[in-house]
Amino acid sequence: MIVIVGGLIVLGAVLVGFSMAGGKVGSLIHLSEFVTIGGAAFGALIVMSPMKVIKDLIRGVLQTLKGSAYGKPACIELFKLLYALARLVRQEGLLALDAHVTKPEESPLLQQFPKISKNHHVCHFLCDSLSMIIDGTVESGQLQEWLDEEIKVVEREHHAAVTALAKTADALPGFGIVAAVLGIVVTMQAIGGPVDEIGYKVGAALVGTFLGILMAYGFFAPMAGRMEALGEQEIQFFRAMAVGVIAINDGVSPKDVVIRARRIVGTDCRPSQAELKELFG
Repeated sequence: MIVIVGGLIVLGAVLVGFSMAGGKVGSLIHLSEFVTIGGAAFGALIVMSPMKVIKDLIRGVLQTLKGSAYGKPACIELFKLLYALARLVRQEGLLALDAHVTKPEESPLLQQFPKISKNHHVCHFLCDSLSMIIDGTVESGQLQEWLDEEIKVVEREHHAAVTALAKTADALPGFGIVAAVLGIVVTMQAIGGPVDEIGYKVGAALVGTFLGILMAYGFFAPMAGRMEALGEQEIQFFRAMAVGVIAINDGVSPKDVVIRARRIVGTDCRPSQAELKELFG
């Protein structure tokens, strides 16, 4: 929602400013310019990105429009789940985790926390991490190295999608110039025609440059920045999960598991001390 509001503000400011200067908004609408710039940008994106990156990019853009899946509500659910898992291990031992991590979709414990269990990437990472400690022979130092490597993979894949979007934003002004040059070519073909027609075609050509720059710096580049910020929040969430699993492996108390994990997430996602006391006593 924030992204949509921000985009509308950018577009509204441009159009209102144009109208205040005496321009007609209709003169900025030229379908051929949109087709040229949009088609070229999409084609360049396909050329430079593997299918995996394109799919991740689509998911990332949709996520920016819907909002973060790793905000404070998700963090609170994670802390509740880590607390419950730590209690389970204290009462029944590490082997009690097996039934929950083998078939998480059938686990009554995991299903109590839909923001975790319904998020495929989060649930897969958590269950894989817990499966490493079930036999009770893994040292926490080694476990941390394994989980750090897994998080680096998540981070690398996210950066690949952000980079693809950022490079597309960098290319859009150039595609705008291409559209403008094509417009000038069309204008030169009509150079002997009426002055009004020539003026219309020159204006259409200039709209190409305008659209390329506006789309680059008003929408695509800010979207890439937003995706980068959401990616950092996602990585913090995964690191909090990893710290919680390591704490469970260390055998610390359920409350200490939550305290360790809480330190990893951003301050905007952390429950306060009062909230912790209300949640966990």
